[in-house]
Amino acid sequence: MRADRLIQVLLMLQSRPQVTAAEVAAGLEVSIPTARRDLEALSSAGIPVYPVRGRNGGWRLLDGAKTNLTGLTEPEVTALFALLGNNEALPPPAATRAIAKLVRSVPSTFRSGAERVATATIRSAAWGRLEPGETPDSITVLHHAIAAQRRISFTYRDGAPREVVPLVVASKGGIWYLVGARVLEGKDTADPASLRLFRVDRIGDAEVTADRGYVFEGFDAAAVWDAMADHVEGLRGSVQAELLVNATAVQPLLKAFGIHAAVTGEQPDGRSLITVHAHTVTGLAEQLAGWTSAAQVLNPTEVRKALAAIGQRLADTYRE
Repeated sequence: MRADRLIQVLLMLQSRPQVTAAEVAAGLEVSIPTARRDLEALSSAGIPVYPVRGRNGGWRLLDGAKTNLTGLTEPEVTALFALLGNNEALPPPAATRAIAKLVRSVPSTFRSGAERVATATIRSAAWGRLEPGETPDSITVLHHAIAAQRRISFTYRDGAPREVVPLVVASKGGIWYLVGARVLEGKDTADPASLRLFRVDRIGDAEVTADRGYVFEGFDAAAVWDAMADHVEGLRGSVQAELLVNATAVQPLLKAFGIHAAVTGEQPDGRSLITVHAHTVTGLAEQLAGWTSAAQVLNPTEVRKALAAIGQRLADTYRE
């Protein structure tokens, strides 16, 4: 499994001054492209792995050769644990084994925080069909707060400042979410009655505060995330439309509609069938009006008529 390989790659890097993707591939019995992706994954996760260009190039660990993982700093250990917990293709038993191996190798002072990050980082099946996008910069701040059991302060899309205990960082449908909660009055513990879901890409000015923020008694990251995801699923609009969408517009449309869109089929010409949801016919038609050059509404008739009415109003307003 990939998580096991990542640990083996890291140990290989720490036992040699430099390795090549070909050497990693031979040692782990994988293809060279797979080995290169594993090396790049470690680097993108914040582990100090970097490529050396040129004829005698390869990959090195910034701090030089090590015989174990004790040379890693606390942020680097946290990043590696997050990477393991962040692997959507990794079955839970394999992730558990990989994390257990890593725990035995890292400095004991870092273990608790890194394990909290691994447990709190979840990848779920998509509501729509989106390829994993870039990880927002705020994710690193959230991971550090979770590891240190601190609260975070940030502004959300309405501009209002907030301070919460970060509990779960989850990716669903290519979008990252934070489940956070305010603290109980007069305490440093998260209030389970104040759980809220935030889109990470709408979080601004995120900072780890000096205030402690502990999970509530009986906290289960997976259960909390499942409950929040089910709640959001229940909020999906009662009005549904089926679209025929050009291939180039599929990903932008899914990103725009987020949890309110899903791919339901593919056409031989490359176009996709997508269902979208909203609370009202008018609201859905207004959202779709900007997509008329790339998406055709197949049904229901009510949404098609609402779009036609919008088109007529535009024609009347701008007729010369």
